[in-house]
Amino acid sequence: MDSILENFGLVGSIWLFASSLVILFLFLILSLVFNKLVFPIIIRLTNWTPSDLDTRITRSLKAPLTVGIIILGCYLALTIPLDLTSGQQQIVNAVTSLIGLVLGIVAVGSAVGNIFKWYEETIAPKTSTNLDQRLVPLIHRVSITLIYALGGLLILAHLNVNISPLIAGLGLGGLSIALALQPTLANLFAGTYVMTEGAVTPGDYIQLEGGVEGYVMDVSWRSTRLRTWTNNMVVIPNAKFAETIITNFQKPAPPVNLYLTCGVSYDSDLYMIEQICQEIMSEILEKDSNVVKEYGSWFGFESFGESNVNFWVFLQAKDRLASFLLQTTVMQNLHSRFRKDGIVINYPVRSLQLPKELQPPISIANPEVTSLNKSRRSRRKTILLNRLNRSHQDEAT
Repeated sequence: MDSILENFGLVGSIWLFASSLVILFLFLILSLVFNKLVFPIIIRLTNWTPSDLDTRITRSLKAPLTVGIIILGCYLALTIPLDLTSGQQQIVNAVTSLIGLVLGIVAVGSAVGNIFKWYEETIAPKTSTNLDQRLVPLIHRVSITLIYALGGLLILAHLNVNISPLIAGLGLGGLSIALALQPTLANLFAGTYVMTEGAVTPGDYIQLEGGVEGYVMDVSWRSTRLRTWTNNMVVIPNAKFAETIITNFQKPAPPVNLYLTCGVSYDSDLYMIEQICQEIMSEILEKDSNVVKEYGSWFGFESFGESNVNFWVFLQAKDRLASFLLQTTVMQNLHSRFRKDGIVINYPVRSLQLPKELQPPISIANPEVTSLNKSRRSRRKTILLNRLNRSHQDEAT
């Protein structure tokens, strides 16, 4: 640089310092041109693509690139005009490379963050489940943390700091933290499994193996909350929730099959019973709004019971709540029609028939009990005769 200045008759350290300022000023102008002119043109070019992901990534790189141009200008302003010693050159190189590494880490973190934000704002709302809204933010935070953690290790390595003990310490510390937080981590991974599987979603009515049942209010990372039919909230840790047997009444579809059993006496005409049940179910399919008409109705005799001939009727309700109303309607209509047509639904009745040798003989009956029964019968007969006499007297008068 000295020889170039000498050709123009510019000799002295003042001109070297002025040259350094000129180079810095030129790069400042270059950064301003890039920021105000070049970068808007690049943004317009990215607007031609069908997605705005490239636009978001480009915008995230604006600040690091602008600062990088200024840092490059500072580096050239120090190294080209000024006659630096080897030690000074090493310091400038180390500082510049460190700043460049920091800018690179910030640029990568900002780009990755904008990618996740784009997915959360553009793709996640269009999916059929809310799994993306729950899972993507967690992955977003973990990814950013890993990027800056690895960037910090690279910076320490660039500063000639031995990071091997630090990595070993982090491994042991992470292991101890994992052991201490084992229940929390178990619930976290179980919650990830529950949400990614999609077997249970908020609003479903489920029943657990232990008998707990209710509507799913929320599936979080730690627990699943149910609202029971008594309007109480039950909180279940995800580690237990993922291991239990679950019955989901909303899936694979909301309609619920209704299987109702009944029985009529052995004296009934079974062909008539079938006809009556078919008529009742046809009427329900035509008029009741709780039944799935396209599914149809089914009837069949099941078994010869102890007191009745058992049969079943089969319909499909629109959902779980509608199944209760539909079952009530079927039972009411069947009972009313059977009473109208004189069809008997027997109570559980058993007749005991003992062989003659096991029947108690009359001779061993207690004479006191026998005389007491006779006196009671004579007393009832006297009361009845008196009532009859009074009624005749009233008619005569």
